[in-house]
Amino acid sequence: MTREFEIAKEVELDATPRQVWEAITTAEGTAGWLFTTEDVQPDGPGVITWDPPRRLAVQTPVADDGSTQAFEYLIEARDGGTAVLRFVHSGVLGDNWNDEYEDMMGAGWDMYLHTLAEYLKYFSGRQATFVTVEGPAASAEESAWAKLPRALGLPGTPAVGEKVRLTPEGFPPIEGVVDYTGPSFLGVRADDAIYRFHGRSQLGAPVAIGHHLYRPGVDQEKERDTWRSWLERAFA
Repeated sequence: MTREFEIAKEVELDATPRQVWEAITTAEGTAGWLFTTEDVQPDGPGVITWDPPRRLAVQTPVADDGSTQAFEYLIEARDGGTAVLRFVHSGVLGDNWNDEYEDMMGAGWDMYLHTLAEYLKYFSGRQATFVTVEGPAASAEESAWAKLPRALGLPGTPAVGEKVRLTPEGFPPIEGVVDYTGPSFLGVRADDAIYRFHGRSQLGAPVAIGHHLYRPGVDQEKERDTWRSWLERAFA
């Protein structure tokens, strides 16, 4: 049996509508706050509404179980060269989606939209390299997340706004400020990167990282390999 769902979010952004539009429709933009995608084209698959820089709506094909998802972005200009983004994720969930999934999706979008705001405020116009890696199977255990702060050289879980110095083995020290936290999430903004560490034991999945690096000349494969090795050591 399928059921409908809707998740609505709103975020104020220190950017013009055009800058927001570029961030959500281009591969270069999404790498700065979401993950690696291709450019969205007005006649691309699933594009329902294309009205730059005001409205974008995209829908996925209907799956065999009847599920489908739609994503709508409404961008409104505000005074001072800023904008408000109203985001709606809606659709139909199939039998294999439990009630907790909708809550987790909502929490995930809170994090992503916060990262979008950070990207547009501090790194707009800078080329980003997105680096994502999963930890070993052992990191899917509920107790594993407690190991992460120690592996980063932290005495405990820091609070939002706290300045930190991360010392993951294999990397130069990372100086930054904690910009986002959760029960199993740590986000740090540095001068040249946004770092994301995510525990996913609720999904039965291992710890994952999703870092946005804004420095030139990043070797993406080397970064992945080094972070993968660090995760394997941290959760051995």
